[in-house]
Amino acid sequence: MNNLQKHMENYLNYCAAQKCLDEKTLKAYRIDLRQFSEQTVVENPSEITSDILEKYITILHQQYKPRTAKRKIASIKALFHYFEYKEIIDRNPFNKIQIRFREPTILPKTIPLRTVEAFLATIYQQKKYAKTDYQKRNALRDAAVVELLFSTGMRISELCTLKDKDVNLYDGIILIYGKGDKERRIQVGSTDVIHILVEYRNSFYKEIQSCHHFFTNQSGKTLSDQAVRRMINKYTSLASIELHITPHMFRHTFATSLLEADVNIRYIQEMLGHSSINITEIYTHVAVAKQRDILATKHPRKDFCI
Repeated sequence: MNNLQKHMENYLNYCAAQKCLDEKTLKAYRIDLRQFSEQTVVENPSEITSDILEKYITILHQQYKPRTAKRKIASIKALFHYFEYKEIIDRNPFNKIQIRFREPTILPKTIPLRTVEAFLATIYQQKKYAKTDYQKRNALRDAAVVELLFSTGMRISELCTLKDKDVNLYDGIILIYGKGDKERRIQVGSTDVIHILVEYRNSFYKEIQSCHHFFTNQSGKTLSDQAVRRMINKYTSLASIELHITPHMFRHTFATSLLEADVNIRYIQEMLGHSSINITEIYTHVAVAKQRDILATKHPRKDFCI
């Protein structure tokens, strides 16, 4: 391990201990920093120049899509801010580099509301006609998972790490720890959703007590995001839905549906846990159903007699 790699390891320890970054973020940082060190021939941070960084950035643009390249550059940039802060380097080479990105706008994919309804109906059918108690409990938990994803717009990572103590079903309030451990509270507005969550908690009480997470499998272990994805694929197939549905699409559908119902975008930003309104504004591009309705019923052309 050379001097640069030692400082990188110290930085990762600093991110874990001082910045309290989660394991997923630390893993991404570690991968990005390892790739940088493997592409860099120098062994000391002070020897890294703007030219070296610019050549590396060029390589990233050649190998990755704009969003991935942007993230990897941000990881290296944060490392050099740390070097500057710890006085490991005298001057930050990034200060002489201008980085601009032209990312293509990728609109979030949503699920038609009729498809969401058909998807949920399939889960409840499986629960109603289950032949064994094991199958019935699985369907009950699956219904609770999808109902909560759709009714709160929470991320799949937030759902899988949701602690039982943070779920208040009496008041219908869920305490969510989002990116960067930012707290937000969200109200479950549907009594039907509350009822299925209560039924699920009562049925899985022992398993929940065993792992202290709200969502668990029948072995008492925390439900993984891979298990949720497999579950969604299973019911998509059973419902004969051709659309490929991912957990995050429920979040997109939640946001777009509220926007189309004229909910203030600031409220949606708060419910989604977005740090910037710019992130939430992507949903204004997909709220076309509301635009279609307005133009079909309000535009004066509809009254022309030609």
